[in-house]
This record gives sequence, structure tokens and C-alpha cells, in this order.
Amino acid sequence: MYLQEAREEYLQALKKGQREHKALIAEGKDPYPAVLENLPDYRGDENTASIGTMEIPIERIVGMSTAGRVTAFSAGFMPLLPPETEFGLKWINLCAAHLGSGIREPVVCYEYLGNFYIQEGNKRVSVLRHFGAARVPATVIRVLPAPSQLPRIQAYYEFMEFFRETGLYDIQFTNPGEYAQLRALLGKAPGEKWSELESRTFSSYFQYFRDAFFAMKDSFGALQPEEALLLWLQVYSYPELTSMSDTQLKQTLASLREDLLTMAQEKPVEVRTEPVEIEQKGNIISRFLTSTPDKVQVAFVHPLDAKVSGWIAGHEAGREHLEQALGNSVTVKSYFHADTPEQAEALLEQAVAEGAQVVFTTTPPLSTPTFRMAVKYPKVQFLNCSVDAPYSSIRTYYGRIYEAKFITGAIAGAMASDDRIGYIGSNPIFGVPASINAFALGAQMTNPRAKISLRWSCLPGSPQEAFQKAGIRVFSNRDVPTQEPKYLNFCSYGTYQLNDQDELEPLASPVWVWGEFYEKVIRSILAGTWEKDKHSPRALNYWWGMDSGVIDVELAKNLPEGVTELAQLLRQALRNGTLDPFRRRIIAQDGTVKNDGSHTFTPWELLHMDWLCENVEGSIPEYENIEPFAQPIVRALGIHRDKIPAEMEETK
Repeated sequence: MYLQEAREEYLQALKKGQREHKALIAEGKDPYPAVLENLPDYRGDENTASIGTMEIPIERIVGMSTAGRVTAFSAGFMPLLPPETEFGLKWINLCAAHLGSGIREPVVCYEYLGNFYIQEGNKRVSVLRHFGAARVPATVIRVLPAPSQLPRIQAYYEFMEFFRETGLYDIQFTNPGEYAQLRALLGKAPGEKWSELESRTFSSYFQYFRDAFFAMKDSFGALQPEEALLLWLQVYSYPELTSMSDTQLKQTLASLREDLLTMAQEKPVEVRTEPVEIEQKGNIISRFLTSTPDKVQVAFVHPLDAKVSGWIAGHEAGREHLEQALGNSVTVKSYFHADTPEQAEALLEQAVAEGAQVVFTTTPPLSTPTFRMAVKYPKVQFLNCSVDAPYSSIRTYYGRIYEAKFITGAIAGAMASDDRIGYIGSNPIFGVPASINAFALGAQMTNPRAKISLRWSCLPGSPQEAFQKAGIRVFSNRDVPTQEPKYLNFCSYGTYQLNDQDELEPLASPVWVWGEFYEKVIRSILAGTWEKDKHSPRALNYWWGMDSGVIDVELAKNLPEGVTELAQLLRQALRNGTLDPFRRRIIAQDGTVKNDGSHTFTPWELLHMDWLCENVEGSIPEYENIEPFAQPIVRALGIHRDKIPAEMEETK
């Protein structure tokens, strides 16, 4: 009784298939379903595991296990053969059965890297997809790829853990660490078993999110919905997703459009190594054409306070410089003790409510609260002191401290009488290996035999005591957070030595001059060049160095005259750009030549450097070995943050 209706449905499905087939050919793409055995990375001898019978998402069915009937279907499993063929008649009979009692018999399929390839039941898939089914009953055989360092393979092995917890195939990430991020954003602990209700509920709301995302797909480029969900959940909560209307959800996605487009890029962060040229306000015509403020209200939001943190004291010194340099052109206020995300958001809300037009947050852990507020208040300019944050709604800033480390390394090499120098590393985060290597290269320049003994303040024990016990008399420690002489003179910062009386004696230290950065940023806003700098399609990271005045070197008064003169010459060469510490022959610890002296490293290569020079004795610590106090910043900015095992991810 359903045959005539089923025939009409076939003709409609056939038209769909023909249109898809024609469109894919015009685009130069394969118009047929994928074939598992023909995949370029599929070897055919992988291990398999029976997963059982379950409902699988129909959009994850992308092909067939073999090429037997592949040309009978378009890539989306719509039919391509005439209705009078044996294939067409079987499709019509199956459709009639579906219109009657429904298709219940599961298909049989292989699953490989999260996608499904049908072994038995192609026409069932075709009929169900034609009718818009979201899921298909299936008996699943998993094909296990060989373990590999490829990000996609690592992410897949993390998926298998996620699947054991949830039973869900809906979410398929392609980068390591993203399943752990999702757990944390949903408040789930690693290894925590989800109830069937929790899995079904999440699957339903992810489908809801996915539909809204694809309704706006042209706005987000190649980004996938699960990747968009990770960013969305950093601003909005999962309970909010369950209560939003479709219109509200699309509005939130629209508010994140620029950040989502940034995420979709292979390298989402653009590193700017020098300030944008500040244009002076011109004639009366240009003033009409460019709207520039005469006064800017600025807020600084800090964790802790300047009394207990040298880092915060340095930024507060920068705030004082800003007020003195710009006078009545700025109004500045500081907010302290943004020690938790909740406290940070409350202080950021307060700063905006009190009129802040530009907000600086001064530590990397504040990047996520800063991002949330930036999405909420798009007319306020937010900047966070960190690097490599892929948010286009905020800008990040840091200093090329490695340049100053090169100078202090040269000083240490000249002052170390026995060729041994100690170096206390802070945390294995972006830019730190570059600083270690620059110091080692500087020491090698003045003493070719110099060996750098590397220890870390984020590991148990006292590095300085270890150096002294080993007879090492010259050490490099933390960098001076401000230009106040006390920080260098007390020998708790910078590079210093044990003199003949076994007393600590300062030599030199890199110095952060935050006031120069803050003044240049606010001047660019007052001059109208800030908005011109905003048209980059990527997240902007300001990484300024000695040429901008943001980084300097403080020299001790007791340095030998020749060493002081050398340091001054190196400083001037770095400032005017005639010296690049890394443009020379460089050999790493493993013997590989990292530079033959013919080229420079890009800012991205310097920030993501994860190797050490051959004259460095020591290694970069693993996440599980560092002290708990250092783990948050390493999780946020660690050079190997994407490789932190999923079971170590914290719940939100």
C-alpha cells in the first residue's frame, strides 16, 4: 500500500543525489561516498574491536567499507540509479517498509577515526538519510589506528577514553587536549562515568548547538561545531545552553564571530614585535574623518597586590609612569585581589561600571575572565599580560626578555672564573627556553667553554643552594620586575655572584619597563592608531623588546669597566636592530643544527622553542613533576600544554 508513495520518495531522493553529484564534480571533489580501504592513511592491517550495537549519528556515516556499490550513491548516500533498476526497486521496497513499520534492523559498519563506513545496509542509510533521521541503529566494529605522534591520532586515542565515559560519537576533536577541555567546561572529572540520561541530554543539546552553528556556517569558515562549542563554553555555561532560545543562541554565536574565525586559522595568533607608529593628530579635515578621544579612562586589574608580589609592583610602577607621562589625558585606577575567576570577573565588572575604557589584566591566568568580559563589553578595550591566547576580542602583551638575557649571559660568561654558570628557570612556558638559550649563547660569546647548569624554581628544592654546594659561583635568577635599585641590590633577582668573602654580589639583571608599554598603547588610542591595528584577522600579541624600551638591563655599579662597556655595546646593538642573538650557528643538546647562521628565527619559533643549546646542562621539566603552585600557569602557557595528559585536567 505504500509502494506508490515510496516510488515518489525515490524520485525525490534521486533528484537530491543527482544535484549533489553534479555540484561535487563542478567543485573538483569526489561525488561518491568514501571507501575505507582506499583511504590514504588506512593500511588494512589495523587491529579491530567490536563495540556492539548502538545508535550512531547519521552525519558521521561518510562511506562504505569496500568499493562494491559506491557509484550507486552520491557522497551523501542519495541514490543515483534509475528507479527501474534492481537497485531502485530494492530501495523503493525498503522505503515502503519504512513508511509502514519503520526500519529497525541495524546496519553493520566499521568505525575509523570517528567516522563510519557501511559494510551492510547502504540502502537503509540512504532511506533514513532521505527522511532526515538524526541517528541510525548500527553494529559497530572499531578499526584502531596505529599509535602515532600525529595530533589527529593522539586526539583519537583521547576520544576512546571519552567514549568509554559517555558512549557518545557526536563529538570528534582533532587536536590533543580538547576532550579534557570539554570535560572541565562541563564540570566532569577525568574517568567519571556519565549516566545514560546525561549522555542523551548532552547529545540533544549539542545537536541543538550544532543546528544553530550550521545555520550560520558561512560566518565561521572551516571551523567545526565541537570546536566552536569549546570557545562558547568559555563565555557561557552549559546550563545557559539548555535554557536559551534558538534566537538567543544565534545571537551569542554572532557575538563570538571574530573569535571563532580566529580559532579556525592554522596559526590564530599574530605576533607584533614593535609598536604601531603613532600618527600625530593632523589638520582639521583629518580630525573630522577620524574620531579620537581626548582622554582615556584606564583600569588595571591584578591578582594579589604590590606589597606581596614583585610582579604586581612592576605593573603598578608602569601605572605610575603612565599617569606621569600623560597627565590629564588619562584617568587611572587599580583593582587588586583578582585571585579567583569569580573575583576577577567581579572586579572587571566593577571597572567597567566605573567607566573604564581600557582594561589591563596583568597575569596569564586572568586571560579567560578577561575574554568573557571582552565579549560582554565589546566597546571596552581589554588587554591581558600573556602570550599565545587565541582570542581576537582581547589583545595580549609580553616582553622579549630573551634579548636582555643574552646580555646578562655575556656578563656571566665574562665573570665566571671556572666556566660554570647556574641558571634558575622559572616555568616551562612560552618564551622561557628562548631566554635560557639566549643566556647560554651570550655566555658562550664571552667564554666559549661556558657550561650552563639549569635548575627550575617550579621543581622541589632550592636551586641556589644546589649551585653553591656544587661550587658554582655565578647564577642567573628571576628578572627584576621594576627599575627600583633594591630589587637588583638584594641579589634575589637578576644575575649575581659569590665574591671572595662568599657574599652575594649583584652583576646585572633584565628589567621590565612596563610604563613604556602602557604609555605607547594609550598614546596609540589617543592618536587613533589603535583601531587601525585592529583589522588583523588574527588574535594580536604584542611582544616588544629593547628597541621599544619595554625591556632593559640594569647593570651593577661594581662591574669591571670592560664588562660594562661590552654590555652597553650589546644593549645599543639590540636597540637599533643590528644584533640578533640567534642569528649564528646553534647546536642543540641532541646534536642537531638548529641554525647554520644564515637565517633568523620567526617570533612564533622563538615563543614556541622547546629545545636547549648544547652548552646547557639540564632539561625542560614535565608537567607532572612541577610544584602545584606552578601548574596553573604551565597549563595556560606551557610549551607542551597540548600534551598534558587528559587525566590531569582540572574540572571547572
